[in-house]
Amino acid sequence: MPRFNHSALVIAALTTTIAALSFPVWSYNDRSGTGVANVAASTVNTQWGPLTANDRDLIVRVRLAGLWELPAAEKAMARSKSAAVRDAADHLLTGHSDLDERVRNVASQLGVELPNQPNEQQQGFLAQMDAAQDGEAFDRTWANLLRSAHGKIFPVIGVIRNNTRNTLVRQLASDTNQTVLDHITMLEKTGQVDFDGIANGTI
Repeated sequence: MPRFNHSALVIAALTTTIAALSFPVWSYNDRSGTGVANVAASTVNTQWGPLTANDRDLIVRVRLAGLWELPAAEKAMARSKSAAVRDAADHLLTGHSDLDERVRNVASQLGVELPNQPNEQQQGFLAQMDAAQDGEAFDRTWANLLRSAHGKIFPVIGVIRNNTRNTLVRQLASDTNQTVLDHITMLEKTGQVDFDGIANGTI
């Protein structure tokens, strides 16, 4: 009889231990708030490699850039008397026309839904350009808003280019990187960029 009680206690202890160890596995994997669940839910497999939430975010941001920077370039062509500003605007028109075609093709292949109008912040940028009182104010506003936006997306592109396992996204990141660097260079050549304001985050 004592042997039976001892065996029963051992079996009960083992059962309790296994249940305790098993509990976190089924309970936490099913919770949407965990990092593992979020990552798994946001990544889908494609024939070009896994497509993550960050990959999709870059695709959408490239599309959004074209939706406001193309109209911004057209405004410069219509309003600016500066040859340097108009030259930069020409680069924006060429670069984003090409990039927009590329990003729409990539989005179509990967099944990513794209916006069809600039977001609220970008619409605000365009409104600031429209509100500029004269040509000089327009050139200054135009160059700094665009230079600041390009500078903020530049490091993001590098991170995605480095981390993505999707070949279409990697190529898009490479193309975008070249376009953004070209635009940054041309915007700086206008002589209108306030580098102190950009560094201090006031633009």
